Amino acid sequence: MMHRNRIRWPRNSVSEVIRPVLVMVGLMATAQPAIAAGPGVFSIRDYGAVGDGKTLDTMAINKAIEACTTAGGGQVLFPPGRYLSGTVHLKSRVSLFLEAGATLVGTTDLDKYHHPTLPSFMPEAKWGKWHRALILGDGLEDIAITGQGVIDGNKVFDPTGEERMRGPHTFVFINCRKVTVRDVSFLDSANYAIFFQISDQVDIRNVKFTGGWDGIHFRGAPERPCRNVSIVGCQFFTGDDSIAGRYWENTLISDCIINSSCNGIRLIGPASHLIIHDCLFYGPGIRPHRSSNRNNMLAGLNLQPGAWDATQGSLDNVLISDITMHNVSTPFHFSLKPGNTAGNIVVNRVSATGVYRAASSVESWAQTAFKNVVFRDVTIEYKGGGTRKQALMSVKSPGVDARPLPAWGFYARNVKNLQLDNVRLLCEKEDLRPVLMCEGVEWLTLEDFKFPPPTEINGAFALDDVMHIQLSGMNFYTVEPRYIELNLITDDTSSRFTAGKPYSAIVTVENVKQKRAIGLVKIELIAAGQKKNRWLWMLSGEKKEVLFKGLIAPKARTYEVRCGNITKRLRVELQSVGNGE
Repeated sequence: MMHRNRIRWPRNSVSEVIRPVLVMVGLMATAQPAIAAGPGVFSIRDYGAVGDGKTLDTMAINKAIEACTTAGGGQVLFPPGRYLSGTVHLKSRVSLFLEAGATLVGTTDLDKYHHPTLPSFMPEAKWGKWHRALILGDGLEDIAITGQGVIDGNKVFDPTGEERMRGPHTFVFINCRKVTVRDVSFLDSANYAIFFQISDQVDIRNVKFTGGWDGIHFRGAPERPCRNVSIVGCQFFTGDDSIAGRYWENTLISDCIINSSCNGIRLIGPASHLIIHDCLFYGPGIRPHRSSNRNNMLAGLNLQPGAWDATQGSLDNVLISDITMHNVSTPFHFSLKPGNTAGNIVVNRVSATGVYRAASSVESWAQTAFKNVVFRDVTIEYKGGGTRKQALMSVKSPGVDARPLPAWGFYARNVKNLQLDNVRLLCEKEDLRPVLMCEGVEWLTLEDFKFPPPTEINGAFALDDVMHIQLSGMNFYTVEPRYIELNLITDDTSSRFTAGKPYSAIVTVENVKQKRAIGLVKIELIAAGQKKNRWLWMLSGEKKEVLFKGLIAPKARTYEVRCGNITKRLRVELQSVGNGE
């Protein structure tokens, strides 16, 4: 029996795992905003900006920034007007302030946009013009964009760009420190609205993103993450992912409204000390996905290191709390690909309704398992309607988005400790798939785990290679079965068991009648040194056949196969010479 305190670490005290995240939040809350300080205000009108939406004001804006820099820093002012521009080059200790009624508009002339030169160690360095920007900062410190104005990417179209349509990003900065974006609105970005790399101490607050592709996308690199990033009080109405990126360290996403025609938050690489708190996610997207013209929202939280391309590192110390979701394809899609590891993830106080496509999942397709994953005080309502055929579908490694699964509530694969505590799952329509499917889970703890009564055909759970289960506050139990029969099967037409070839075992068991009528029955098979187990959902008096597939016959000799109190002899032979194999 597992000691309860091994996986209940987040409940009653601040653990050593979460404490670094909370310290980071405290530092961000008390830090002064990184708004450039300086003696002067430099109006772009004084440097020749017209602001009629037709005249190209790029030169005037950049002149005002140069004057501000020469004076030691300060504020570059955008009075009311529409300022058409190519790339604006920010400088250290300069703040752009857009007054209410001021709009910076990207020109459709693609030759007027510039891009930075990324360090050679960045995986994205080879992409060249893809990094073009309306506003650009490279190697800067103490920069800001603030005010009640609008930055309009103008849907600039580039037939030679990504997907043969994407144009420049709106605000790009690399290798910068102390960056503030506050109160402004980003509209119709031609690619990402804010895109930054290998930058630290970034505070994005009370900003509205409408249209375009990704709202905020930030990337570090192996051994050089983006550090100390806060995204607070923002509104996202994006065509692509609202927030995305990889290689994050100390990130806070809080008090945001997230509406997307893609994923709410998509992490495509490692991250550590990540807090996502008090956010609303809902679909369908108000602005369409520009590449496909669809509006349905995909996953609320899609944490998937290595799904897009190979990454190296850990997803660890993640705290997700006080989240509301509606009309998303799935609330949670957590997946790992080779090269990545995952430590501790805690999900507290979540309500999700209208989930229309996929079960929540925690699945490692890497060499290593998720370490500790806890869902506590979570209610999820799915659309349901799954069929018996869907319950039999095989599970393959996911692509870049969540996909339908043979379970309707939760799917877990390759997890060391999984805890579902006060988790309530509901279905609008009857679903013939299991509510919970686990493959390769060492410890599964279910405390006050509630779900609709299952059909007698499939049962509530499909649990393969789950070593230990701990139940608390449930209306069913773990029970010992009676073993009735064990048969070994080979696909060989000669009925031989051949070394190196697969074979199967069929076990017949019964849940003997008792007061505890419904329960989980563990069937453990030991076959020639291989150990397999499966948990069955069984009613009182029910008999079931359990199929163990994919067993591999070892080298030629005779072995014992045992299941409960039943044993069989397995005689393994060498392959016959000249049999065509």
